[in-house]
Parts: sequence; structure tokens; C-alpha cells
Amino acid sequence: MNQEDLFKKIVAHCKEYGFIFPSSEIYDGLSAVYDYGQNGVQLKNNIKEYWWKAMTQLNEEVVGIDSAIFMHPTVWKASGHVDEFNDPLIDNKDSKKRYRADVLIEEHIEKIREKIAKEVEKAKKRFGDSFNEEMFVSTNPRVLEYKEKIDKITQRFTKALETNDLEDLRNIIIEEGIICPISGSKNWTEVRQFNLMFDTKLGSVAEGANTIYLRPETAQGIFVNYLNVQKTGRMKIPFGIAQIGKAFRNEIVARQFIFRMREFEQMEMQYFVRPGEELQWFEYWKEKRLKWHLALGFPETKYRWHKHEKLAHYANAAYDIEFEFPFGFKELEGIHSRTDFDLSQHEKFSGKKIRYFDNETEESYVPYVVETSIGLDRTFLAVLSASYKEENLGEESRVVLSIPPALAPIKAAVLPLVKKDGLPELAREIMDILKYEMNCMYEEKDSIGKRYRRQDAIGTPYCITVDHQSLEDSTVTLRYRDTMQQERISIDKLFDIVKSKTDMNTLLKKL
Repeated sequence: MNQEDLFKKIVAHCKEYGFIFPSSEIYDGLSAVYDYGQNGVQLKNNIKEYWWKAMTQLNEEVVGIDSAIFMHPTVWKASGHVDEFNDPLIDNKDSKKRYRADVLIEEHIEKIREKIAKEVEKAKKRFGDSFNEEMFVSTNPRVLEYKEKIDKITQRFTKALETNDLEDLRNIIIEEGIICPISGSKNWTEVRQFNLMFDTKLGSVAEGANTIYLRPETAQGIFVNYLNVQKTGRMKIPFGIAQIGKAFRNEIVARQFIFRMREFEQMEMQYFVRPGEELQWFEYWKEKRLKWHLALGFPETKYRWHKHEKLAHYANAAYDIEFEFPFGFKELEGIHSRTDFDLSQHEKFSGKKIRYFDNETEESYVPYVVETSIGLDRTFLAVLSASYKEENLGEESRVVLSIPPALAPIKAAVLPLVKKDGLPELAREIMDILKYEMNCMYEEKDSIGKRYRRQDAIGTPYCITVDHQSLEDSTVTLRYRDTMQQERISIDKLFDIVKSKTDMNTLLKKL
């Protein structure tokens, strides 16, 4: 199955099994806006819990807040969003489709990198065990030609972004022969800047109302509360403030399902450190955050680091953790060293001193900040993409979501073999044992085989089947999702077994 077909199947699976629905679907939906269904919201909440506990429960110096979506408009002036939060957009005249110019160029560079990878792969097959990849990459004429081309485009591209040279961005697209994915043509408009913030009015009447913005990120809510948290929590440097919340961006180029939406959720942590120590903490959080992802048990090859060549105006170092989605490697989480830009700007625009007095050094300073910022919706999509499997079982097949048990929407399904002979009553008793500690489902409709398939499709790790033997010896059949193996378990041991396998702490202890 090619990756495009796989992605379409994942999207269809999400709707069919109650994970994600198009928003306002009875009115034909709203572009790039989605609702989470009954299984989706549970998975989403479990991802939140995993992140929140990993941040605030396992790190004594990290605390959480929940700031408002609406903020004073000067916040966004101070942060640079009013003047600089723009995307360079370009239209194709034939398809009438709009694209981000920078993304078109980045994807073009990635295609050249793929050509290098293909050359390496061909050489590996040709030379076998004697193949020296490092020497091949540094000497092969075709590879060197590709690398030189990447360097030239990247240097020019970075300079154009830094100087806001929209004309040269267009020239790169034209000269490199970049085509529209829809029309296949090179008939491009000029590049224009477009601010991504949603604005609205605050006030009872339109004439006297003030323009405010829906926040485009959650980080500023942390920065403007720095003093409140530091003083009330008696926090000592280094310390962090974590937050999970909605953000809004008026993305013109919203695509790839829930990967890029107009309303999305972020999980961010800002870590406040002494000036001069930010880069060592930057490396610390890079390692810590990758470990969080790898603890989920997906292949390490699904992740890779991407270094930012062009740094944001506030940063002195930035890396992304990229994940291999069905549509390629894309950003999942960013780790950034933000210097003292944010707090200094808010100090300047508010007129309030935002400082930390360090008793050890006996000096007062504006702290530097290391940020970890991960998209909750993107993490949701990453988990589903890595978990989705189609398995051939001989005469039949199954679709299974091998979601890590601690994140699974339903931990266990309790299934009476038939709807009579006292089996439903015993199954309900088992539900009462389990339901106070874990999310369970009771199901008695259809054959046991069909019920197993439904539970596989929503990622339930364990199915508990109550049969006639259960009435005789107080045992049940415990079926494992991933292996489909079954074993008889005593009812009085059931809770401990399922709890130990699905508890969030089993995941957290890997960190």
C-alpha cells in the first residue's frame, strides 16, 4: 500500500470508528476544522495526561497554569506577532490554489535530498558489505552536485526570508521549476505576506469595541504570568511553567487532515534559566523530550532531528523533532532557546520590571528561556499513523490500532459470550470491578468474532470474554489485541493484570 492510500484509510478510519469528524458536517463542514469523537477525545485526553504528568509530576521545578485565550492586544505587539507573524503566500493561476512559498521551496529541497538517498541506496546494493557510505557521499560526483544545489538554494532561501525579499522567493520557485501539485503548471502570481492572527471585537457595541486577537500560541500566556507564578510559587531558577491550551491561526494553506488546522491545541513548557546557561539546558531538554516520544514504543526510525537554518527573531538555537507521517517527515515538536526576548519585550511594553533576583550571584536579571512546544493534534495523528495496521489472517483480515495501552481510549472490553444464562449479569459485575480505575466498554451485540474486530479497530488492548465456564470456576478468557492470544484468568486477578498493563505509570516509569 502506498503512503497516500494509507493516509486516506487512516482519515476514513477516524470517522468510521468515532475518532474524528468534520466539524459542522451536516452543513457540509468547515474547512480545516475538526471535532473529536467519543474515542478521539479519550485518546486525546490520555496524550494530554501523559505529557502533563511527565512535565509537572516528574519534574519538581515545573508547574502548570491555564491562561485565557483572550489577552490584552499589546501582548501581541510586544511579542512581534502583530508585525511579524506572517506567511509568504503564492497562488497558482491555473489551479487557483494558494500555497506557502517557503513550504514549496522546502519541499523542493527535500526532493533533492531524496535523490541523494536513492543514490546511496543504489550504491549499497551494488557494493554490498564493502560499501563505505561516508566516502561515497563525499566523493560521488552526482551526490556532490545535489549537495551543492541544496546549499545554494538554502543560502538564497534563508537570505530571502531574513530580508523579507518576496520577489526573490518567487524567483527561486520560478528558476527551480517548482510546479503546482494540482495543475502541474508553473504559472505563479507574486508572493504576498498574510498575517495569521484572527481578530475580533471586545465590547458591547461595535462602535466602541476594541480589536483583540485569538491567541496564535499559548507561550505568551506563560510569559505574562511569569512574575505571578515565580512569586506565589516561590520558584527558584531554573524552573518551568507548563500549559496545555487552544491556539488559533488563520491558515490559508490548511491541509493534511489534523496536521495543520485553524483551531488546534498546544502543549508547551517555558523553562527559565540563568543567562549564559541556556544552551546547556537546551541540550538537556532536547534529550528529555526525545525520550518522552521514544517511550511510546514506536520505531526510533520514525523520528529525526531537524536543525533550523533560519532562526526566529527571538531564538539563538532551535531544533525540531520530526515524525514520519504517511505524507513524509514533518515537525512534531520544537525545542527552542528563546533568549530573554519575550520577557524583555513585555518589560519594555508594560513598563513593569520582570526580573529575577538570584541569591547565589546576588544579581538581578531577566531570565533566559528554553521552550518545548508540541502540537497535541499532531501527536494524536502520529500515534494513529504509527498504530494503524492491516493484517492478513488467512481467509480473513483485520484492521488493528496498536495504540500504546496507557493511551488507548478503551482499556478493556467486557464481552458476555451470549445474552442469556446469567452471562450478562456476571459481565456487569466485572465491569463494576474495573470501571472505577479504567475506561471500559460493555458489549453484547453480534458474534464474539465481530466484537473482537471492532475492539481491534479502536485499539482496545484487552478483551474479557465471559462464558459458561466462568459461572463454574470464576475464570474468564483474556484476549490480547496485538497477538490475538487468549488465556484463562481468574476473575479475582483480572483487575491487577489489566491495570498493570494499561496504567499511565507504566509509561511514565520509562522516562
